[in-house]
Amino acid sequence: MSTSFSVTRRFFDDKNYPRGFSRHGDYTIKEAQTLEQYGQAFKALDLGQREPVTEEEVSFVAFCRGERSAETFFEKTWAKYCSNISSVKRVYTLSAVVGADNIDEFTAE
Repeated sequence: MSTSFSVTRRFFDDKNYPRGFSRHGDYTIKEAQTLEQYGQAFKALDLGQREPVTEEEVSFVAFCRGERSAETFFEKTWAKYCSNISSVKRVYTLSAVVGADNIDEFTAE
């Protein structure tokens, strides 16, 4: 009998989480551990690169295809990850430039 979401290696997303899931602050400890442990399977099932072999995986694929909403912890964690990596994070900064070029010179005659 096969086990749901079996993988041979851990999942890392160096592009979006170069310091790891747990150090970024977007996920609880349990969510970060779940992504690292099962993320390879989640990703392969989501992209259709892996066929589901258990009922749990079949349900996960149905969720990924939008056929139903996230119900299990795994589905909710994957949905959170997908939402986090797809949203554009913008950083705004304010700065002021002070220098001689910005000062009008007045001369007295």
